[in-house]
Amino acid sequence: MSFSMEVPSQEEIKVAIEEEVKPVPEEVAKLKELADNNVNAIMSLDLESLDNRKGILQSIDTFGMNTMRSSSEKNQLLQITVGNLSKTGDDGGQVAKGLSELNIQLKDLDPSAVDFAKHGLLGKLFNPLRAYFARYEKADTVIADIIVSLDKGKTTLKNDNTTLEIEQQTLRDLTKKLQKEIELGTLMDSSIEQQVEAAKVRGEDPEKIRFITEEVMFPLRQRLMDLQQMQVVNQQGIMAIEVVVRNNKELIRGVDRAKNVTVSALKIAVTVASALYNQKIVLKKIELLNQTTNELIAGTSRMLKDQGGGDSQAGPRGEHLGRYDEASVHRRTVRARFDQRLQAGSAAENARDDQPVPRAGGYRGKANPAPRTGQQAGPLSIVRCLG
Repeated sequence: MSFSMEVPSQEEIKVAIEEEVKPVPEEVAKLKELADNNVNAIMSLDLESLDNRKGILQSIDTFGMNTMRSSSEKNQLLQITVGNLSKTGDDGGQVAKGLSELNIQLKDLDPSAVDFAKHGLLGKLFNPLRAYFARYEKADTVIADIIVSLDKGKTTLKNDNTTLEIEQQTLRDLTKKLQKEIELGTLMDSSIEQQVEAAKVRGEDPEKIRFITEEVMFPLRQRLMDLQQMQVVNQQGIMAIEVVVRNNKELIRGVDRAKNVTVSALKIAVTVASALYNQKIVLKKIELLNQTTNELIAGTSRMLKDQGGGDSQAGPRGEHLGRYDEASVHRRTVRARFDQRLQAGSAAENARDDQPVPRAGGYRGKANPAPRTGQQAGPLSIVRCLG
């Protein structure tokens, strides 16, 4: 069969097997030569010689028997082998059971089927994300054990396929040998029939013709039918092995797919679900923070608006400015305090002038000299000037 990515049908497989076991032209030429030699030996048989008749009859009886016996034994062994190996692919097989359990675990852990945004009492009591990851951690150990079991099953499937391919090749060899024997028997049958007809025309011994027809040609045709049936059985055995091998290969690919794709897809789905859940929480917190910020800004604006509205309702500009005057120290109070300080300064200066000025040897009356040029005035003088 040439290289092809298309899966052939059973009929195509049968045709391919027939083409593989079909003798090549060189083999057909040798078989024809052998058939002619056998027919010549049969046609030249001496009926009076018991050994010759016995030898020819024995050769016809044993013709193809070894190949048929080997094929039968191989098919019986194949039936037991395929029966045991086929259990690997049914519901009770290690690989199929492991794939089924893995499928159940993955469906149970599918984050898309989990509601992470539960509301109400249950949502407050139980954190859905924490509960999911707790379940994921428990299931992760189970998934790891399943993967180990699948790896063991994969190794078993590869070994089984190696055994089946050896058995299949043996059956192919036996089928090819059967095809050669069928080809040889067919050539002999055709040649014997022609030789018998020619012998009848020549008027040879009727007993010899009867012996060849009944004791040689008839058993030969029966054996040819047996060989052809055995060939069909072998072809079915080869097809059965092919089906089991392909089924095992598909299971092996399924194991690889489960390890490399499915489990990785679960981990990515869990990561994405966790990230989206955390993103939703962050967005909610940001929304609350933005809401608080907006409320602060709105409150500040409202206070500024209320203050500005109160000023506008206070009256004309004079009254408006009067409110700010009320908020500071009144000018009359400042002036009164300043006047009081001036009066206190004048009283202190008058009291000093009323005191007598000391002289050498006694006191003299009060004096009020003016300051000389260049002499600085005292603080009390400054106060009097300001008064």
